[in-house]
This record gives sequence, structure tokens and C-alpha cells, in this order.
Amino acid sequence: MGTPRSMGIVISLILIAFGAILTWAVNTDGGSVDPQVVGVILMIVGLVVFLISLVLWRTWWGPGFWGGLYDDPGAPAVRRRVYRPARRRSTTYVEEEEPPPPPPPAP
Repeated sequence: MGTPRSMGIVISLILIAFGAILTWAVNTDGGSVDPQVVGVILMIVGLVVFLISLVLWRTWWGPGFWGGLYDDPGAPAVRRRVYRPARRRSTTYVEEEEPPPPPPPAP
């Protein structure tokens, strides 16, 4: 179906958000697992994943923008295709009127 896309930054932001919710929005007084500790752990893991994703991100233009940096030099170059949405042409409709009736015959 195509090339797989990296989702490290999205997953890390979700982990950070979920950890923040557990840390500051959940209040419990008991149980064997403390949700605040789990939230802090999730935020730390999310931050680490975020930093790793930024380090492995090749450029700010997105992964793979400079295709020749990590690719096999003997491999053929691959051109990227850019798909732009088709522009719709404006359609003009002309309504035709019936021709006027012929003039009455002269006497």
C-alpha cells in the first residue's frame, strides 16, 4: 500500500498528554498502582521518544528530503511525485430565450 510512515512524534505527544492527564487530573487515595507515578513515567517515556524522533528526523523538511544521505549510492534515483488537487474550471451556463414572435403581416 506504499511506504510505511514514521509516527514517533505523534506517539510521543500522545504519551506526554496521557501522562499529564494521569499526573495532574486523576486523584485517588488507594490501590496498588499510583496513577500519578504512572503518569510521570509516561511523560518521561514520551519525552525520550520525542527527542529520539527529532534526532532521527533528517531535516526540518521531513524525513527523506535529502534522499542521498543514507541511501545506497548504487541504487537508481527515485523521483518524488507531487499530487496536487485538480483545479475546477468555472462553468458558465447561458440560458437561451425564445425568439420574439414574428411581426404581424402588413395589410
